[in-house]
Amino acid sequence: MFLGGPIPKAKAQNIPLKLLAHLGDAVLHLYERERQILTARSAQELHKKVVARVSASQQSQYLEMLADKLTNEELELTHKAGNLKLTGYRKMGQKIYRKATALEA
Repeated sequence: MFLGGPIPKAKAQNIPLKLLAHLGDAVLHLYERERQILTARSAQELHKKVVARVSASQQSQYLEMLADKLTNEELELTHKAGNLKLTGYRKMGQKIYRKATALEA
């Protein structure tokens, strides 16, 4: 949903992949916070649990698990997003970072 309703497909296709990846990262973080909220005893513990589940290496694994369930259109999108110019992968391998960005998009 976007501003109270779904984004029309024609408009969604014009959203830059970096923006989609940024939004996807936020959605994944929110999803994990909602999943972990009942088991965490403090905000610090919640943060640690969430960070462990949304790291780039974990996101890369999620994409591998989902790959055979994606539509051709989704596969094309992840392929394009995985080829975006990288800006922060120095802490992990380039391949992992690219897959994480692809999943976020």
